[in-house]
Amino acid sequence: NINPFTIKNRILQGYLRSIIIALIILGLFGIIGMFIFFLIAFLSKSALESINYVEHYGLLRKIKSNGKYERVKPHHSWNSNHTVGRIVLYELTRHSDHHFKSSKKYQVLESIQESPQLPYGYPTSILISFFPPLWFKIMNPLVKQHMGYSD
Repeated sequence: NINPFTIKNRILQGYLRSIIIALIILGLFGIIGMFIFFLIAFLSKSALESINYVEHYGLLRKIKSNGKYERVKPHHSWNSNHTVGRIVLYELTRHSDHHFKSSKKYQVLESIQESPQLPYGYPTSILISFFPPLWFKIMNPLVKQHMGYSD
């Protein structure tokens, strides 16, 4: 049995680094600087998690006979080919192609039409995701359609 309260625990290492960074920010920039640091961290984490949520919402991978999940494929993420999202989010909108060939550089990602398509661009979808009833009303029928479920 491994003791989780050891310096070798990578989760604790991450928390320790965060505490050290916050203390450095406090020492260099005071309480206002630390407040700004935490505000930026909160907004950044919120953006990251909402993007991840939108990218894969409702799309399931099958479990193979060995108990492991199937490899991630293009149909496991939502695609969008809206110009503004492509420019603002550096081709994140072509996330499905990233799953098809993860070594591709973002500049050459392609739109895979066979992948599930978001009804709006990523920026709009991310904003809508902050309003769950509206998000569910829009996305749940699309998920059911893509996954082959019927009511």
